[in-house]
Amino acid sequence: MDVGSRIKEMREKQQISQIKLAKKLKILNQSQICKIENGKRGVKVEELTDIAKALGIPITQIIE
Repeated sequence: MDVGSRIKEMREKQQISQIKLAKKLKILNQSQICKIENGKRGVKVEELTDIAKALGIPITQIIE
């Protein structure tokens, strides 16, 4: 499973929409999150860190 799929899985487990996650992040919009989750856009380390914080999970849960 790739990073985008893991982000989507963790987000959906918490019942958070892409829009709500984007509002929490403020550095990414819903379209960018969608592209990351679908593997159409890479994710930068700082974005990954912010996503993990917004979801309240350790970054290792996304990258392993």
